[in-house]
Amino acid sequence: MKMSLMVDGLRSDVVAVGDLGDDTVAEAAERIAAVLDRSVPGRILDLLSDVAAEVSAELPDGRVEIRVAGDDVDLAYVADEHGAAAGEPDGDLSARITLRLGEGLKSRVEDRAATDGVSVNAFIVRTLERATSAQRSRSAGVGNRLRGYGST
Repeated sequence: MKMSLMVDGLRSDVVAVGDLGDDTVAEAAERIAAVLDRSVPGRILDLLSDVAAEVSAELPDGRVEIRVAGDDVDLAYVADEHGAAAGEPDGDLSARITLRLGEGLKSRVEDRAATDGVSVNAFIVRTLERATSAQRSRSAGVGNRLRGYGST
C-alpha cells in the first residue's frame, strides 16, 4: 500500500470540509491538513504494528511483519522456520517499543538487514543483543583489583 495515498486522501477530506465554510474555516482546514501530512504516516505505522503483533500472537507457526520501503508499506507472513534460519534471535519476543529514526540511519539499517538476509526487526534485535552483551562483559570487571608488578 502506498502511504501517500492514505495521507493525500485524509488531507483532501479535511480541505473539502474547510471549503464548506468561509475563508477562516478554509484556512484552518489547510493548517490541520498540513499537520496531518506530518503525523498520519507515523500513526498508520503504529496501527499496522499493533495489528501485526495481534495477528502474529494468534498464528501457530510464524508471524506478520511490516515492511517499509520508501512510500510502500506491506504486511508479510514469515514462517517460524524461515525466521530461525535467517538468524532470528532466540528468546521471548513479546516486548514492543516504537523507534523513530532519521531517514539516513533507517536506510543504513535496512541495507544492513538486507545484506545479512534478515528482517529489519531481527537485525535491530540482534544488534541490541550484541551491544548489551558486550557492555555487560566489559562492566563485569569493574571493581576488581589489579594483581602483579609494575614499574615506572
